[in-house]
Amino acid sequence: MKNTKMKQSIAALAMAAVVAVSLLGYGCGSKPASTAGGVSGDFTGTAKGMGGDVTVTLTLEDGKITGCTAEGKDETPGIGTLALEQLPAQIAETGSIAVDGVSTATITSNAIKEAAAAALTAAGLNADDYKIEVKADETKAEDSTVDADVVIVGAGGAGMTAALTATSEGKSVVIVESQPVVGGNSVRATGGMNAGKTVYQDENEFGESAGVEKTLKTAAEKYADNETITALAKTVSEQWAEYQKNPTGYFDSVELMELDTMIGGKGINDPALVETLCSNSADAIDWLDEHGITLHSVSSFGGASVKRIHRPVNAEGKTVSVGSYMIPLLEENCEKAGVQMMLNTTATEILTDDNGAAVGIKATGASGETVTVNAKAVVLTTGGFGANLDMVTEYKPELKGFMTTNAAGILGQGIKMAQAIGADTVDMDQIQIHPTVEANTAALITEGLRGDGAVLINAEGKRFIDEVGTRDVVSAAEIAQTGSYSWLVVDQAMVDASSVIQGYIKKGYTVTGETYEELGKAMGVDEAAFAETMNTWNGYVEAKNDPDFGRTSFANKLDTAPYYAIKVTAGVHHTMGGLKINTNTEVLNENGEVIPGLFAAGEVTGGVHGANRLGGNAVADFTVFGRIAGAAASKYAA
Repeated sequence: MKNTKMKQSIAALAMAAVVAVSLLGYGCGSKPASTAGGVSGDFTGTAKGMGGDVTVTLTLEDGKITGCTAEGKDETPGIGTLALEQLPAQIAETGSIAVDGVSTATITSNAIKEAAAAALTAAGLNADDYKIEVKADETKAEDSTVDADVVIVGAGGAGMTAALTATSEGKSVVIVESQPVVGGNSVRATGGMNAGKTVYQDENEFGESAGVEKTLKTAAEKYADNETITALAKTVSEQWAEYQKNPTGYFDSVELMELDTMIGGKGINDPALVETLCSNSADAIDWLDEHGITLHSVSSFGGASVKRIHRPVNAEGKTVSVGSYMIPLLEENCEKAGVQMMLNTTATEILTDDNGAAVGIKATGASGETVTVNAKAVVLTTGGFGANLDMVTEYKPELKGFMTTNAAGILGQGIKMAQAIGADTVDMDQIQIHPTVEANTAALITEGLRGDGAVLINAEGKRFIDEVGTRDVVSAAEIAQTGSYSWLVVDQAMVDASSVIQGYIKKGYTVTGETYEELGKAMGVDEAAFAETMNTWNGYVEAKNDPDFGRTSFANKLDTAPYYAIKVTAGVHHTMGGLKINTNTEVLNENGEVIPGLFAAGEVTGGVHGANRLGGNAVADFTVFGRIAGAAASKYAA
């Protein structure tokens, strides 16, 4: 970003690197800022954030910081934008650039502080003089008690969806969230939401016959002994035969979505939960529409026979990340609905009555105070345990040392609290790794790129797998490659159609080349082998046939220069296991009985996804089951 607002800036960018190093010295021993007198005016500095340049303008009066603004138009909504909102006020209030950053937005927070330091340098001042230690207010707040019809633990997608549903039923709702921001893992979702048989699918020309045939063949050859999959395959075969007689509209069905989900989960999913997920998915798209959340652009995604993932687009028609699009809108809707949101408040215990029914929660507030929420119903939407790597390795030791894509608060607390009052769990050892995690930062690279035509290239410059296979299969193949990494390759045509890819470029994730050979050199792979691979792949796209790996999802040739590649590897992404629930989202105990008053939705639950979650099913999961949990809790609390 150009510093168009800069009034007095001298070599701020040139000094940024030096200032960034000096920032490592934050803490005690700094001189008070008031010693630097005589300088007044507005001064601007810039530093690299998560999405691009972050610009900070400081207002100085006689050497003291009296005002601060920050701008970073490419920072992640709901994450980096929170730092942009909070830190400038803290800097202006304290006169220090050593304020605490937002824990969920470390990169943006650091960029703000680096840019502020650059602005001070531009003013001819020593930034070290403004690294004053800011002591936190250690005053403990009073213990408090809150009463509500429904208390929801976790302010991610499932929690806010449940809250909106419950408030629409006239219930008072309190959401307790351990983190300083809403969103959890949901805000990090990049792809979209799977929904079967929607009107938006009909806007696409059907060209996925091979995908349907492949799924039916897989069902017959690999799952002949699975009654659920066999029955679904029989129904889909009949539907497919009827469609072929009169191919009107786009072919999909609830049963095909169920079949894809069951096969993706290796047949160990709970069939009743899968049926609930899929049969309510199209209606969930409409419900989101009613709340100003539009997911109408349909595309391909890993593990799906047909185009089924519904994605948001911006005003220019370019796809955007679903989580950073949805979460701020869900939060806005919750605010309008009067949902009481208690952030920085960590639930520690589910309260029960003499009959074992859930009647509220206890939590710890930001200053250590005890917060008690008495409620008629409790809904757990705390997410899984993918950020608790000790817990991950407890259930799956072979994942020791893996990076994670999960948000900081995804620690398994909800599961443990429910277990403490007798809740049962299922599939706890089923932990998904995602094959496209940026190798240096652990940032999640959306599966949508592969759905839109990207390919994966190994260290030898060759493809090695059907890129839109299920995540477990693609991840396993990637781990088996030299160095256990690969390169995700796109072309300029894909970049032009996607603000998501443009964001990856701005964040510095990509290498590039004007020819395949140039890109191969930048990737460090055999240039001739890579060029041959790409030319061969373009021929497969034209023929709609991949004889090497059997890929059936094709978009366009990757033949528009320049070309880009992102180095990716596998990382812990989703925990399929969790609390055992029924189709009404009621949590079950170890005897299979309902725990009265306790409901759960989203990644805190198990059984929906089996051994492997399909991309796009997480957003469907938290929307569908979040709505059910909100309605069920409301009915129970009546």
